[in-house]
Amino acid sequence: MRKLLVLALVGLVAQLIDGSLGMAYGLTSSTLLLVAGVAPAAASASVHLAEIGTTLAAGVAHWRFGNVDWRVVSRIALPGAVGAFAGATLLSSISTEAAAPWMAGILFTLGAYLLIRFARPLRTDRVGGRLRSRFLGPLGLVAGFVDATGGGGWGPVATPALLVSGRMEPRKVIGSVDTAEFVVAGAASIGFLIGLGSEGFLLPTVAALLIGGLIAAPLAAWLVRIVPAQLLGAAVGGVIVLTNARTLIRSAELDGPARPALYALLAAGWLAALVLAVRALRRTRRARAEAAAAPAAAAGVPAEASDAASVSEAPADLAATGTPTPR
Repeated sequence: MRKLLVLALVGLVAQLIDGSLGMAYGLTSSTLLLVAGVAPAAASASVHLAEIGTTLAAGVAHWRFGNVDWRVVSRIALPGAVGAFAGATLLSSISTEAAAPWMAGILFTLGAYLLIRFARPLRTDRVGGRLRSRFLGPLGLVAGFVDATGGGGWGPVATPALLVSGRMEPRKVIGSVDTAEFVVAGAASIGFLIGLGSEGFLLPTVAALLIGGLIAAPLAAWLVRIVPAQLLGAAVGGVIVLTNARTLIRSAELDGPARPALYALLAAGWLAALVLAVRALRRTRRARAEAAAAPAAAAGVPAEASDAASVSEAPADLAATGTPTPR
């Protein structure tokens, strides 16, 4: 019972992070399951089966709020399903000893990517035009494959790529990626079922993760209003990097002074990313405050009133990740 409560807490924390960033549910859950000693294939299989429920709930919510571009969903979901099925089949055929460093390497890379991505502001002001299928198809295929083999990665791969393109509103990027993930999670689960059989799924783990995720779904809407997404992304990236570095160092059989030196280097990089994230957050808020004050000054509104109005608006850092502001 104690282990199931811990797993439910893992699912709750992972969903809170995912609801705030539009990504990292699979990354966080898989990393913590690996730390708990779960085999890589079983961890990824269980996470994806739980994601069928959490992504369905998220997709319905985004659809009701008008955050879904169904054209984009259809063009990334099907290739994503193919990539996820292939990745699940590959991971199922690898031994536990061989899969552990492989999966840790993917998670480590994605964690480092999160650090880099949230250490600097991301432009999302170039909305216009349409995304072509020759871009969406390969993106979905790669994101689905990485997601299944790494136990997570659909959001960290697909969401930033769509945001950087500047062709979609940030809220529709998040909504479309989350909605398409339902199909990807289902395809990955089918691949694991064929490769591992029903015994490959840890059903108590799946139930605990699902319960925690469903509880956290409404709380995430509250969390995004008080926690800067820029800082949360950098913090989560550092946790993922350090936890998976332990598996990689152990696989490389590094001993002596090299191990603490490497941990110190990674911790220093994490701290640097957090400092850069804080600076990027301040620059974004300052730029938005100035943009809000300029029209008010032209209309003769006192600066104090303009500042008060800007404070009452949604946190500026949420725009950097495209998380829609709850109304």
